[in-house]
Amino acid sequence: MGEKRKKIYEALVNGATEGHSGSDLYDFVQNRCPKTSGKKIVRASLFALTDPHVTDRNVLDVIYALAIKHRMDEVRPGEDHDDDDDVNAPAPSVEKTKKKKTTSMESDDARAET
Repeated sequence: MGEKRKKIYEALVNGATEGHSGSDLYDFVQNRCPKTSGKKIVRASLFALTDPHVTDRNVLDVIYALAIKHRMDEVRPGEDHDDDDDVNAPAPSVEKTKKKKTTSMESDDARAET
């Protein structure tokens, strides 16, 4: 992990451990790392969520909420991000395709060719 991301990660975990949450936690991280961005904070949050040393459920919940909030800030309602998507279209179904059964003679022929 890069040195900058590590500082952001440490500020994030320390702030959540001290009881900061939501915008208060975001401001805490911004004060400790003034040149950081929301994107960098989200990346550090994801690292914290996967870190096996962070085991406090409350800390993880606060970090998760912060990551989701700032990740969703990037996706504004009413903006077209992909013109090909039809919001009202049903999701595609996943069906198992049936495999064609081969006869033992076809299998033998295929093995003989290799």
